[in-house]
Amino acid sequence: MAIMAIFEIEGMTTQKYDQTFKDLGAKNATSPEGLLYHVASSTDTGMVVVAVWESKEKMDQFRDVLTPIIRAADMTPDGPEIYPVHNIIKG
Repeated sequence: MAIMAIFEIEGMTTQKYDQTFKDLGAKNATSPEGLLYHVASSTDTGMVVVAVWESKEKMDQFRDVLTPIIRAADMTPDGPEIYPVHNIIKG
């Protein structure tokens, strides 16, 4: 079942986000298996990331790659809010 994961990351800047993406690229992990959509936006206190995955298992596999990168950037990865997807509309 597809899931939507919402991450609110306090203290993350667009520069840290861009560096995280570069670090993922070094591991050939910018388009992980099972990721359907990824959207990131700045907030007043950091960033919010919304990702839609084919399944929670696919997201958890990617988390094993992402978590050490986030920790190396002096951020603490918090668990996302996860919701089952009811519908996806592609424009």
